[in-house]
Amino acid sequence: MKSLFSYNQVTVDLDALRANYRFVQQRVGPGVQIMAMVKADAYGHGMVEAALAFAEVGCRHFAVAELFEGVCLRQAGVDGLILVQLGCDSSEIQHLFDYDLTPVVFDTEALQVLSRAALAKCRELAIHLKIDSGMGRLGVLPHEVEAYAARIAELPGLRLTGLMSHFPLADDVCSNQTREQFHQYVSACSRITSDETVLRHIANSGGLLYFNETCGALVRPGLSLYGYYPDGEQGRQREQGEQLRPAMRLETRVIQVKTVAAGTGISYAHQFVTTRKTRLAVLPIGYANGFLRSLTGQAQVLICGQRVPIVGRICMNLCMADITDCPDVAVGDTVVVMGSQGDQLILADEIADWMGTISYEVLCLFGNNNERRYVNRLEEKG
Repeated sequence: MKSLFSYNQVTVDLDALRANYRFVQQRVGPGVQIMAMVKADAYGHGMVEAALAFAEVGCRHFAVAELFEGVCLRQAGVDGLILVQLGCDSSEIQHLFDYDLTPVVFDTEALQVLSRAALAKCRELAIHLKIDSGMGRLGVLPHEVEAYAARIAELPGLRLTGLMSHFPLADDVCSNQTREQFHQYVSACSRITSDETVLRHIANSGGLLYFNETCGALVRPGLSLYGYYPDGEQGRQREQGEQLRPAMRLETRVIQVKTVAAGTGISYAHQFVTTRKTRLAVLPIGYANGFLRSLTGQAQVLICGQRVPIVGRICMNLCMADITDCPDVAVGDTVVVMGSQGDQLILADEIADWMGTISYEVLCLFGNNNERRYVNRLEEKG
């Protein structure tokens, strides 16, 4: 049963999502189409809500990881092309036809199964072929593409409508590997077809931001649509003029204030021991909310417009902040875990540095482990 209230609230700014889409469109130019990555519940922002926000500003192409995500989008009224990047199990093929979903293919057995299903329904199924041009992950290798294309051409009921690949190093502006990989991808595509109606797409957020020549007719941004740069704070600092707008904010609140003496051990294992008379704010957030235990000794939060450190080990649902230097803090006060308060700002990039990870993971952790609400600043301004 969904709780009636949670101390921990993720707020997603729909206007920021739309602004980021327009930012990307301006960066790639009006002739380039955008396929919005809304997999993983839109990186924690809410897949349906994000897709509908992007659709409002012109998006007609969406990408998910699994088939059930595509079905959810269709049931929510999302139109346009929906690409299922992990393909689907043979038991789920019916949904491809029922909901007009486009699978990505990367093995011959799947091609045969899809062909038989299309024939049985007297339908034609559009598919995109995944090429592994240097990621070393999902996809067929460049020397295999001609054989796959030939197999697709001879199998009835299948129509090749897209050729895709993915960059592993596009967040590194100094890397030559991205351009080298792009050339391999272009070469592989040219050996398959000269049909310009077949969508070619490889550029992710890093590709479109830092290697614009790789954009082609379609790009697949993910992180940038949610307000972050793939190389973190470096990308934000390098940006001239308008910047991407982080769309997610995470808040909690103070549920207890207490004062303890110097020499008091705080939380499990007493990893932290006070060195002075210390005032603590107990916060109802912990690793069950994505505020990971690895943040112990690293994290800060914003209370009364000030940065304060989290002290002691972070627990499953609780942690403690040292508010000795913030005398005005009281029970019920809002605490910003990610976002701004006063003139202070904590972004996912900084939290990712504390965690030893990347902003993508922070957004997914916070967005998928806390209650979400949405604000529409366009309506507020109206």
